Amino acid sequence: MSATARTGSVVRLLPRSGGSAVEPVTYTVREVAKLLGISLGSTYTLVRDGTIPATRLGGRWLIPRTRFHAWLDGVTEQPTATGTDRGRGR
Repeated sequence: MSATARTGSVVRLLPRSGGSAVEPVTYTVREVAKLLGISLGSTYTLVRDGTIPATRLGGRWLIPRTRFHAWLDGVTEQPTATGTDRGRGR
């Protein structure tokens, strides 16, 4: 690194000795987009219209982890129309 490298505090997610990893309480819109495998623009649309539970804090959208996972569990547990999932073309 150069002599002008940043000298800010370092946030450690893993403690140096013992304990467990600290998980964030919220996700960013970018993180949710990656988790869902959809575009950032589509994720912002779903956040703005209330489909994905989120809270606006200042100029940022924050998605609470527990609410997001509860929402996602509710979305993914709905049965298919036929009750079976055999894939395409069969």
